[in-house]
This record gives sequence, C-alpha cells and structure tokens, in this order.
Amino acid sequence: MNKITCHDIYGNTRDIEPDKLQFRPSVYGLLIEEGKLLLSKQYDGYDFAGGGVELGETMQEALIREFFEETGFEVEVGEPIHCESSFFHPAHSKKHKDEFWNCPLLYFIVRRIGGELSKENFDEEEKEYADLAEWIDLTEIDSLKFINSVDSPAIIKKALNF
Repeated sequence: MNKITCHDIYGNTRDIEPDKLQFRPSVYGLLIEEGKLLLSKQYDGYDFAGGGVELGETMQEALIREFFEETGFEVEVGEPIHCESSFFHPAHSKKHKDEFWNCPLLYFIVRRIGGELSKENFDEEEKEYADLAEWIDLTEIDSLKFINSVDSPAIIKKALNF
C-alpha cells in the first residue's frame, strides 16, 4: 500500500497509511480593498481567513462563518478563484494533533458587507495562536511568511485579475 505524505505548519512531513486520513474540505476568502488584503495573523506568519467545512454546511456558509470568527467581518461569497489538495497534519493543534487530513482547499473572492475588525469570535484554540487580522499592502505580499501549503502570492495575483 502506498503511503501518503502529510505536512504540518512547521515544514515537517510524515508518511502515513491512506486509511488514517480524515476528509476535511476547507474554504478561504480573499478580501481586497483599496490596495490591501485582509490576512489572518497566525503564529509568526499569515494565512487567509477561513477553515474547515462542517457537516451540513455549504462551502459558502462555512466561509461566511469562518471569516466572521477570524476577522469580525460579515462577507458575501463571490467567485471561486483557486482549488487544490493538501494532505495536512495539524501537529500544532492540541485538539487535532493526532489527526491527518485530506483537504480540498477552495479559495473565493469575498466582499465585506458589515462588521468590525475583531478577535472576539475566536474559538478557544484560535485564542492560543491567532491575533487580530491585519490589512496588508499588496506590494508586501511577496515578502510575507505564510502559514499554509499553497503558493499564496500566486493565489493573490489570480484574485487581482477577477
């Protein structure tokens, strides 16, 4: 049986049997306004606001919920701009550290329709590693440290063409 290589946020990899994987679709939003992108501040880097789709949720419902939890902004979900797969080991998570995820990653343009920048809606785990989301000038994107497995600058550039 072939093994699957899973990565974590620290750059480590671990080979596991495919039957150890849990299916966990994840959705992320790109909110761009006035030459700036809103990014979720996590650990010593950044990620797009978003997260896992729960059973019974549509992708759009999950993104609206996750975006609000991580930023305080209410958003309208627009066009999908990118999709790829990731095999992920959430080693950083107390709650999920023994899990391995097969993640379809879906990225959408979002538009702000309300709310205020806040970290009041973080869940208990997010309170340990996340901070207030930040507006980042698009000219700084190539120099940022991203805490994810995708080519974040390429996805951002794709979003700018929508």
